[in-house]
Amino acid sequence: MSRLIIYPKEISSITGKNYKSSWHLLLKIKKHFGKDDHQFVTIKEFSNYTGIPEAEVLAKILH
Repeated sequence: MSRLIIYPKEISSITGKNYKSSWHLLLKIKKHFGKDDHQFVTIKEFSNYTGIPEAEVLAKILH
């Protein structure tokens, strides 16, 4: 089963940034896509925003 949502801890693992920086990046992505605070960021949106291929993101967070 494939995951849809990405969390700051996973962004930290992918980017090498600390948790707080990853959380701020997540907020930037939400703003970019016009999401409300209660809405989640999908792996696809993260990939589109950062330019990191979705397959690579999934491989990193699922292993």
